[in-house]
Amino acid sequence: MAVSEENGVHATDTHYNKGGAEFGGKKERESEMYTRDGSVDRHGRPAIKATTGGWNAAILILVNQGLATLAFFGVGVNLVLFLTRVLKQSNAEAANNVSKWTGTVYIFSLVGAFLSDSYWGRYKTCAVFQLIFVLGLVMLSIISYLFLLHPSGCGHVGSPCKTPSSIIIGVFYLSIYLIALGNGGYQPSIATFGADQFDEEDPQEGHAKVAFFSYFYLALNLGSLFSNTILGYFEDEGKWALGFWMSSGSAFIALVLFIGGTPWYRHFAPGGNPLSRFSQVMIASFKKWRVEAPSRDSELFEVNGKESTISGSRKILHTHEFKFLDKAATVTKKDFTEDRSTRDPWFLCTVTQVEEVKCILRLLPIWLCTIIYSVVFTQMASLFVEQGAAMKTDIIGFHIPPASMSMFDILSVAAFILFYRRFLIPCLHKIIKNSKGITELQRMGVGLIIAIIAMISAGTVEVMRLKYATEVDKPSSLSILWQIPQYVLIGASEVFMYVGQLEFFNGQTPDGLKSFGSALCMTSISFGNYVSSLLVSIVMDITRKDHEAGWIPGNLNKGHMDRFYFLLAILTAVDFVLYVICAKGYRPISLEIRDEDEEDIEMHRVV
Repeated sequence: MAVSEENGVHATDTHYNKGGAEFGGKKERESEMYTRDGSVDRHGRPAIKATTGGWNAAILILVNQGLATLAFFGVGVNLVLFLTRVLKQSNAEAANNVSKWTGTVYIFSLVGAFLSDSYWGRYKTCAVFQLIFVLGLVMLSIISYLFLLHPSGCGHVGSPCKTPSSIIIGVFYLSIYLIALGNGGYQPSIATFGADQFDEEDPQEGHAKVAFFSYFYLALNLGSLFSNTILGYFEDEGKWALGFWMSSGSAFIALVLFIGGTPWYRHFAPGGNPLSRFSQVMIASFKKWRVEAPSRDSELFEVNGKESTISGSRKILHTHEFKFLDKAATVTKKDFTEDRSTRDPWFLCTVTQVEEVKCILRLLPIWLCTIIYSVVFTQMASLFVEQGAAMKTDIIGFHIPPASMSMFDILSVAAFILFYRRFLIPCLHKIIKNSKGITELQRMGVGLIIAIIAMISAGTVEVMRLKYATEVDKPSSLSILWQIPQYVLIGASEVFMYVGQLEFFNGQTPDGLKSFGSALCMTSISFGNYVSSLLVSIVMDITRKDHEAGWIPGNLNKGHMDRFYFLLAILTAVDFVLYVICAKGYRPISLEIRDEDEEDIEMHRVV
């Protein structure tokens, strides 16, 4: 029976209890007060909805992401020009070095994800790697100002710098790879940490959590807008030290803001080393290779209760793919001690443990199909810039730095995110009653299609650029503004591909591997950069035969970069066909809902 203060009854018992309660009673009020997804505050107590998390904490994280991205792209957006103008590398060598560096940034995301999911938790991981990020930027600023930019004012067109010593070059590479470690290490954790601020088992906060990933990617792009315009202009004019110092300051402010929000964050405890859990499943399966797995799901081993053996993680329902792995959860006489009080985890694993491995195996084909898209995406930071530098960059007496053209990509991302969230989703909801719009897998497929069109556009512009390059040693008379369509198309494809990836991998990974889910998106970009570097090298080796300049020579007027763009369009089209096959056969993860108000556990499918 419901009671109220008007009847003279007051709730005096304030201990935490989320159990099922009568409507209007004390337990219901406490249930509404606390989050239901298992999140805690900084002291390890159940998180109170009113004072932790939500958009207040998430907005602080979005601002942090914007400032950190400004700092990162203050280095990355013009790095290819810094290598050619200051360190005197060739176009192909500089493009390869940028691809390798960018790839390493995202490889380090696996390091951050592992520490976050296993030991440190997301908050500590973000704080530590952001500190490394700041140190790398400060080192780069100092080494550039004191040793690389000599004579004073060098580093722009027509003003070469003095060749530095090998030691100075070594310190330069140390600084930019510290930046790679810091930025890459915290990126997957900050995205997941932001999503942690919303209780997915609360309907209102659950919708906000889905929207967060779109706004996270929007913050990332708006943060890079300043880098690609103002900082890009300064650096293109040879004011590299100023640009690097501004990046350092932005990263420092981002770190201070992140630490300042500590009292309001929600946290999830790390789930322990996933490598040991994976190893236990694989070893137990091989040890029992002669054992026949039972046909009934109920005969496989699982612990009692609503929580799994993985700290803070829900149980995962059994699926019938990869049947060999089910042997690890098949009970035999050798699995327990004589008194059957304990089990050996290297002989017997839980169903949730086995399904955790299956989830990752099912994600791998989808992940592999996203790598070619990242090859397309990485051209924006390398070949697009080099293509723009070989075009007419003076418009009505104003010089447009080639790297600043990426602002059209950023504006495209912002426009398409707002269009998708504010217009397309409401329309789809009215038409097909689907509040999420098209699925993440469908959106990623759309991203691949737009990427194909972007490469065709870039190749067509290059054909036109060569046509208007009347003098071999001078830039083409074709305006750099002709690059706008390819940048806009890349931006549109990002909204469908990368935002879709963030939502998909975060939603389809088990509770104990959420940072790893975000890292999958980052490593897709990483491998894309490495594949791009390899592809450029192979293409140059093949096309330089018989004394030809090759498709991507130092002087682009002597090459055929258009053919490279068209090659990427063909490869992306083939990848799209493979992706459709993988997406059609994908089986979503099935989890148990934390529902303390029902005697039986309600099952649901995450899609």
